[in-house]
Formats: sequence, structure tokens, C-alpha cells
Amino acid sequence: METLDLPSGETVTPDDVFHYEGYPYRFEPSDDDATAFVLTPLYWGGGQMDVPVPSMEAFRTEWSDRSRGVLSDSEWETWLDDARTDDRYDDAELDAIAAELGLDDRAGGLLARVRRRLSL
Repeated sequence: METLDLPSGETVTPDDVFHYEGYPYRFEPSDDDATAFVLTPLYWGGGQMDVPVPSMEAFRTEWSDRSRGVLSDSEWETWLDDARTDDRYDDAELDAIAAELGLDDRAGGLLARVRRRLSL
């Protein structure tokens, strides 16, 4: 499996980030016969936070209105702004996500946040 068809109608590769259940994820193909693919959170991926998905049917069943699929840079910036007011996330996590999304100059880091606040 080199691509994943999201229930939103978009197709992603393992390099693409998408919004799933309120958080940025990538998918990884699986060699395990019991797992069709793995969902990897952008920041916490590569460990116990990865979500093995047994089938596309299971993935479609779990997809909810909290999942939005592929987002534009401005939509990710809005997500980052909102997440910065959410106690579930710390600055290090959000700065790393912003860097991974290529938005670190615009959305991440203390200096960037101060510049943004002063420009309001």
C-alpha cells in the first residue's frame, strides 16, 4: 500500500500529513498481516501512540466529524493557534509540529508567537 484513500475523498502518501480525530497524522504501510496500515501521530509517532488499523472498513468506521483530512497551510496555522490555548499540548510539541509542517517561521516558536501577537 503506497497510498491511503481517506474517507474525505483525498488520497495521501506516507509523506503527507492529514487531520485525523483532532490531530495531525501520517500513515505507514504495514507488513503485519493483521494490520492494513498504521496511523502515526506527527509528534508522538514511532511508539506506543501509533494506531494499527486492521482494515479500510475499520478506518472508515472510526473516521468522524473530528477528522478533516488534508489541510492547507492556513488551516494548519489555525489548528496550531487553537492548540496553543489547549492545555493538552505544550509549546515544545506544537513547535515541533509547526516545524514538521514547514510552518515554524509562521506559527511556532516564542519569537514568532510574540511577533504575531504584536501584529494584531
